[in-house]
Amino acid sequence: MRPSTVLLALGTVACQGPGLPGMNTPAPNEHTMQIPPSGTDTAVFGAGCFWCIEAVFSELDGVLEVTSGYAGGHVKNPSYKEVCTGTTGHAEVARIVYDPSRISFDALLEVFWQTHDPTTLNRQGADVGTQYRSAVFATTPAQKALAATYKARLDASGAFPAPIVTEIADLTAFYPAEEHHQDYYARNGEQGYCQLVIRPKLEKFRKVFADRLKR
Repeated sequence: MRPSTVLLALGTVACQGPGLPGMNTPAPNEHTMQIPPSGTDTAVFGAGCFWCIEAVFSELDGVLEVTSGYAGGHVKNPSYKEVCTGTTGHAEVARIVYDPSRISFDALLEVFWQTHDPTTLNRQGADVGTQYRSAVFATTPAQKALAATYKARLDASGAFPAPIVTEIADLTAFYPAEEHHQDYYARNGEQGYCQLVIRPKLEKFRKVFADRLKR
């Protein structure tokens, strides 16, 4: 659990706080459904603020690339400002390109469900809204089936004190977020949200999954 000082701070620090750089900058005018490089697979997860998702999955051995972006909505080429209104239907997500010979989709799901709270509907900590929903956007029927099976087993096991509300849906479109959102923690580690939210999450993740980190 986080120290009480951090918990208090979370009440005033959120991913979409006012004054974030580039909030009015439109997203790249690009509908990206790229075919991953040969020998790789792609996973797309929503688990709250995409800065957190990107920071966690970037450290896993076998993960080749992580891109913050938007998925699950009805607006083409949305901007961060538009997504933050909660009216586009999009979730903040990370697109993860990985080498399946080094890390499996099952292993990615394990990290996904252990590094956020999948029982809080449209909320992660102080980040509230449909854009922060827990979601698996499957890129193949096999991914969708695996995610559904994993979710059912977790629920049946009582691993969480409340039912899992993670959305499991087909990926229909992925839109990369604005450039300043990419590698956000690596480039802005001293920023308040990074220190109070992302850093504690990363420290816990590194301890639990120490044997799966990049060397």
